[in-house]
Amino acid sequence: MPAYSVSMSVVTYNSEKHIGELLDSIAAHVRGVAYHLYVIDNGSTDRTIEIVKSRDDGHITLMENKENVGFGRGHNLILDRIRSQYHACINPDIFIKDDVIGALSAYLDAHQEIGLVTPKVLYPNGELQILPKRNPKVLYLLSRKCRIGALKKYREAFEMREKDPDTAFDIEFCTGCFLFVRTDLLKKVGGFDERFFLYFEDADLGRKIRRYARTQYNPAFVVYHYWQRASDKKIRFFLIQLSSMRKYFRKWKNQAP
Repeated sequence: MPAYSVSMSVVTYNSEKHIGELLDSIAAHVRGVAYHLYVIDNGSTDRTIEIVKSRDDGHITLMENKENVGFGRGHNLILDRIRSQYHACINPDIFIKDDVIGALSAYLDAHQEIGLVTPKVLYPNGELQILPKRNPKVLYLLSRKCRIGALKKYREAFEMREKDPDTAFDIEFCTGCFLFVRTDLLKKVGGFDERFFLYFEDADLGRKIRRYARTQYNPAFVVYHYWQRASDKKIRFFLIQLSSMRKYFRKWKNQAP
């Protein structure tokens, strides 16, 4: 019998370009755990649902929303259903090349003080994705939008560039593209704050988790991410990001980091 039980959730919205690759990679590589994958579709109008149904091997539950309820709320829809030891929140544009799910399960089992782990995230070509790792600040966020020399030190601080990316270390901001968490802890903090439709819900979750356990970046575990960066390309997503930023700073104002 597998040593660990793992649930996974993927929120899709017109994700036909990548969802098949993610599901195929999970089916091909996850061997060391008993797992179930929930795909929560937010009203896709492309072939996303058709592709998910074609991959159903008994390990997948498809939940179809009539409208786009957002990233955090989508993931939260399965909180009352899952009884696993560990849970993975995964973006539809992720794929894996080994049993990272089984390896993460064994790691958290051996390190009870750690509540959440985010792996090394690579582009499909193997290049490292530099993602935020400290709690957001206005200058940190500005430094990632405006790539000017005067803001470089803030961008590097946000991304914790002073750390060796090939060693494990504790972080504050755990990227939502792939995070692996203890299920009981995820339930204890109430999952994602649904006031965030998109963006900052992962930064918020990390702060809630760190009230009870360590959150860690660990490059011993690797996933691959196409990373669309929609907020840099479409004004609608940028405006959603601004709205979420205001909510985040309002919520955490004057609270301990």
